[in-house]
Order: sequence, then structure tokens, then C-alpha cells
Amino acid sequence: MNSHPRTTVLCYGDSNTWGTATVARPDGRYAPDERWPGVMRLVLGLHWDIIEEGLPGRTTVNDDPVEGTEKNGSTYLLPCLASHKPLDIVVIMLGTNDLKARFNKSAWDIAAGVGRLVAIVKTTPAVGRGRRLPEILVVCPPPMQDSLPGYAEMFAGAQPKSKELALHMRRMAKANGVRFFDAGTVIQSSTVDGFHLDPDAHVTLGRAVAGSLSEISGSLK
Repeated sequence: MNSHPRTTVLCYGDSNTWGTATVARPDGRYAPDERWPGVMRLVLGLHWDIIEEGLPGRTTVNDDPVEGTEKNGSTYLLPCLASHKPLDIVVIMLGTNDLKARFNKSAWDIAAGVGRLVAIVKTTPAVGRGRRLPEILVVCPPPMQDSLPGYAEMFAGAQPKSKELALHMRRMAKANGVRFFDAGTVIQSSTVDGFHLDPDAHVTLGRAVAGSLSEISGSLK
């Protein structure tokens, strides 16, 4: 019997967690070890269980009138938490899809949507290990590129808002007493389409978030 405690992490995100590829890959998706949660798994080692819950098109709290109601991150989060419990850490990296013009949301609105997801995690204590709440890490996606080849109309007006997201998400995280990491401090969005991540960005992000999780795990003991 292995007596070393395992740390279970849920990564809740959109296409950049799912691994939508900016270079040629089968099915347009990076391989498990290329995606940033997979990079974390390699960095952190055997005593960590990294659960990937990425869905392309996922929003924070909105049904998508074009892509479907299943894109709403708030309605799926509760059953997702319940199905994977007990959880030690929940990492939330969402907000990019909320920048679509059809939602007409400000950066403040988007951060508030992530705050709603934080509230869902914090009000379901049964999903944490030993009856305690899981630690929560909010990761702000990097800003979009100024050029969005093939997506300019879908994301009309999104670029300036994307640059404001980190400020509002940081404030939201502080107000809710949860941890925060600004991905834009270590990576950039791909120039291929302006908002997905190149392979090297996944590696860099995975290593950076792994460092944050290692710090968090110290407080769990």
C-alpha cells in the first residue's frame, strides 16, 4: 500500500485546456503530454492526479445561442466536481469565449463570471478531501493578438477587453480569497489565429502552473 498522499487537481477550461492545436495534429488536438495539464502531470510526478476538463467553446456562465447550451461552464461545473471528488485543487482557466461579440460582455463581466464558478466550488464542500474545500486557482488566459485570422468578426472588439481581463480577475480572486495566476506574464497567444496556444506556450504554461500547484500543496499538509 502506497502511504504517500496523492494530490488530485481538476483543470476546468476551454479549448486551450482541451488542446486545440495551432499546428498540424491528428483531429486538431495536441497529444496528452503536449497539453498544459499533461505537462503539469509530467513535471509534478507520480503522486499527482491531473484531471483534464477542457471543452472548446466553454464560457463562464452563458448558454451559447450558436454553439449550444452545453458550452455553459456554470451548469456543468457542479456535476463535474461531484464526479471527480474528492478534489484537492480546482484550477479554472476560462474567459476567452466570453469575449465573443455575441455575448457583449465587459472584462468586469467576464471576471464576475469566473467569480460565479469560484462560488460554486466554494459552496459544494463535499467535493473536497476530508470535508474541507478544495483550494482554487484562477488562471487568466493571455491577451489575444491584435490580428485574429479567420475570427475577426466573431471576436469583434475583443482585443482591448482581453488585455483588461487580468486586472479584473486578479481583483475578483482577491475578493474571494482564492489564488490567482496571470498566464499573460509567461506566454502569448498564437499568431496563427490570435487566441489559441502554440506547443511551446503549453509547455511554459504547464511548468508555471505546476510551480503554483507545488506551493499550494504545501498548505494542504
